[in-house]
Amino acid sequence: MKFWRMVALCLAATMMTPSAARADIEIDITRGHLNPMPVAVPDFIGTQAQEVGIGRQVSEVIRANLTRSGLFRVVDPAAYLQQVADVNTQPRFGDWKVTQSQALVIGQTTLLPDGRVRIEFRLWDVFGESEALASFYATTPENWRRIAHKISDAIYKRLTGEDGYFDTRVVFVSESGPRGARRVKQLMIMDQDGANPSILPTGAAQVITPRFSPTAQQITFMSFETGRPKVFLYNIETGRREVLGNFEGMSFAPRFSPRGDSVVMTLDLGGNSEIFRMDLRSRATTRLTNNPAIDTSPSFSKDGDQIVFNSDRGGSRQLYTMNADGSNVQRISQGSGSYTTPVWSPRGDLIAFTKQVGGRFGIGVMRPDGSGERMLSDAYLDEGPTWSPNGRVIMFFREARPGAGPKLWSVDLTGQNLRQVQTPADGSDPAWSPLLP
Repeated sequence: MKFWRMVALCLAATMMTPSAARADIEIDITRGHLNPMPVAVPDFIGTQAQEVGIGRQVSEVIRANLTRSGLFRVVDPAAYLQQVADVNTQPRFGDWKVTQSQALVIGQTTLLPDGRVRIEFRLWDVFGESEALASFYATTPENWRRIAHKISDAIYKRLTGEDGYFDTRVVFVSESGPRGARRVKQLMIMDQDGANPSILPTGAAQVITPRFSPTAQQITFMSFETGRPKVFLYNIETGRREVLGNFEGMSFAPRFSPRGDSVVMTLDLGGNSEIFRMDLRSRATTRLTNNPAIDTSPSFSKDGDQIVFNSDRGGSRQLYTMNADGSNVQRISQGSGSYTTPVWSPRGDLIAFTKQVGGRFGIGVMRPDGSGERMLSDAYLDEGPTWSPNGRVIMFFREARPGAGPKLWSVDLTGQNLRQVQTPADGSDPAWSPLLP
């Protein structure tokens, strides 16, 4: 049944019949106005007080994740007509159709004799009156939030046919203190929804531009620990960190290759910024650009065969692509203004960037050949895009006005689902992790 792969984003629930719910509809969810799918998520069932408490928290996180994606509208629990008492009981579909719910998530939490908790759920196609998905997890009670994200990802994939992005983390620069040289900038990591923030022990020096490996819980970042900017490699799980190359000049703007086995970065060569590639196993470096202009902000394509970067070799900052060996340089940005911080989507279909026009900055996307440019945001300062691992959402940082501290925001590919991401202090330079193992 293909109903669960179409998300039913273009039809109102009141106009759908069981047969229409099974129609094979292809919907481009990257542009245009979306009608989110109505989904019902009652509190997960429990009998003991601890089970009820965990079940309520799990349900709240699932509801928040689905709503934040912009693809789903969680039906108000006050409208629910049936109070399901057992996860194994088939729901009264007529009651849920009245609420216009197209999908229904029923869950239950059960404390196990060994101290763990079993969290199970069933996803129902309301109009098809059939079960679409069922699964369970056994974990420690303290790990309930991680399980809520995993369940959200499972629901997202079953309803859209694409991987979710909820069981991920974001590393960013946490900023505090007065503006200027005394501003404290530390690396902080958190769940993608802003929960569980903690400082990473990467040293006392100022740090900026963290970048996540696409294959491991590992990041690169730039630090002033040695007195001048240097790129460091940091393993989140072990806490090990090391300088990437003992270069005489500055090194900055690092990014991993798709396989995580090499890094591209910019090195300062006597005032000239060029792009280099470093093999993380041998530490051998290869120069990729050789131009008197400033070449920086490299980012690999999905397959690793190409690199996008920005350069002022044409008189203003524009976006260029080149082969992974530095050959076949092509300018792709053609609009007015200045283009910076390009990042290739993990899907391979788009490149995100920062664009400055007339004193304002925004986040946009274009195809790899430069066509189809669209702006997703606009503000006094929007900068530093990073992709969710499924390539459907972009996180960035925004300064709403001069002197305002930077805040993290996210926007989907329609540009209509713009949301602030809560952080303990000001936040900039976000980097999204891959899905957690």
